[in-house]
Amino acid sequence: MKKLSLVISAAIISGSLAIASPPTFAAWPSSVNNQTMPSLAPMLEKATPAVVSIAVKGTHEVQQNVPNIFRFFGNPNQQQRHAQQRPFRGLGSGVIIDADEGYVVTNNHVIDKADEIIITLKDGRQLEAKKIGSDADSDIALLQIDADNLTAITISDSDKLRVGDFAVAIGSPFGLGQTVTSGIVSALGRSGLDIENYEDFIQTDAAINSGNSGGALVNLKGELIGINTAILGPNGGNIGIGFAIPSNMMNNLAKQLIEFGEIHRGVLGVLGRSVNSEIAKAMELETNQGGFIEQVLPDSAADKAGIKPGDVITKVNGKKVKSFHELRGKIGSIGAGKKVTLTIIRHGDEEDFTVKLQQSKASNVAAASIHRMFEGAKLENNGKNKGVKVGDVAEASPAQMVGLQQGDLITAINRTPIKNIASLRKYLKDKKGVFALNIIRDGYTQYLMIR
Repeated sequence: MKKLSLVISAAIISGSLAIASPPTFAAWPSSVNNQTMPSLAPMLEKATPAVVSIAVKGTHEVQQNVPNIFRFFGNPNQQQRHAQQRPFRGLGSGVIIDADEGYVVTNNHVIDKADEIIITLKDGRQLEAKKIGSDADSDIALLQIDADNLTAITISDSDKLRVGDFAVAIGSPFGLGQTVTSGIVSALGRSGLDIENYEDFIQTDAAINSGNSGGALVNLKGELIGINTAILGPNGGNIGIGFAIPSNMMNNLAKQLIEFGEIHRGVLGVLGRSVNSEIAKAMELETNQGGFIEQVLPDSAADKAGIKPGDVITKVNGKKVKSFHELRGKIGSIGAGKKVTLTIIRHGDEEDFTVKLQQSKASNVAAASIHRMFEGAKLENNGKNKGVKVGDVAEASPAQMVGLQQGDLITAINRTPIKNIASLRKYLKDKKGVFALNIIRDGYTQYLMIR
């Protein structure tokens, strides 16, 4: 018997692909031999131009054991480890979410450690993409391309999905080119799979294979309901169990990457576990689902809102959560500073609490994607549109070479005020030449002239 394993489907391997038959329904009639037949074609003609193929190449570090032949010193049984850089290539898919700005969403594992990212549109155009930012914990990455006549997909409200809704997967499996498969939404709120740190997956039986990662899962209107991410199957093959990141979760994260260049993840400040029959019996609960709170961290968002150990969180903004993993996934995609309404069962009574999420310390900004002069620097918004603060600056990096230092506050470029990372990126987009960078350092205003 072959062992089943969870496989993140980014790498391209050889194999065959069976395209599932579309469901029978009378949504869009098509004339075939003078008869009216149901067809997905009209919907796909509108949706498929928004789905792209992604080819990457780069290098990654491989650790190798080197035999200790000359054992004059140290432990004769000890082997030395040698790091070696090896080139790699990979293929995946992506979805255009903003045609005017050229924003493309994909999975982080598709473009992770890539030195070059080439996007192929459905019309055959090939474009080099730059990385705006990524979030390894939720496996989302945002790219940007510069092209005219792009088609963006319409984003649906994934919270309105129901098990049994039809779903269509669009991507480029096995490097075959754009391929469409169909099925249904098999389950919602899948978590605890240990694929990602923050999980709230849509499960579907629409065929998803290697190379589909980052592609679109759409409804019968051609609206995006999820980003295809992983499969459950032997040797990376499809057995009708695929997982997609919900469109609402993706959209929350993409907006943060566009505005800040990094994820400002909201945190609740609780520790807990999923409610099961044993916990429900021991705590005399009337529900077998939800997130049971074991500990509330001092001065956390939950603590300030009045949440206590023993509470069971059953809903987030009115939407049910089945487990603590699902709760963590939903909260983790909501930005810091945002207010959420949590429905809690306490002593048998149901109460609503409004919680203002605090910011996680983890971040991941691709400063080099804003401009090459920032490469090696950590950038962050100063708060309330008061400029961009420079954090750590790497030794011998381009950022250090142009004169940036930790603690600098960028307030303007060429006399144009810079409110935040989003306005910094917008101003520098496609601009070349000399820049007068207005910074505040140690309380004094000065300019850095940068070519």
